Amino acid sequence: MRFSFPHGHAFPGGQVRVEDAEATEGMCVVEFGDGIAMIGEWHPDGNDILLRIPAYRTAKGTDVEARHWRLVRGKEGQWRSQRVP
Repeated sequence: MRFSFPHGHAFPGGQVRVEDAEATEGMCVVEFGDGIAMIGEWHPDGNDILLRIPAYRTAKGTDVEARHWRLVRGKEGQWRSQRVP
């Protein structure tokens, strides 16, 4: 499973491309638009996806804390991120 965010970080309402949505849950590749990639973890939750992204540093040097995201499919069919507290 691969998740690709077009920006250097995830944010609420941001787009995310989900590849190989039929994969078995667990480890995955998380990529950002600035070229940074890491191993994350995902689990299905009904029609949504729960994605755990570890702490990382953007290509510009900004430290980003580990976060949990809920990915939901919008009306237009694209996946969007929602922050999980």
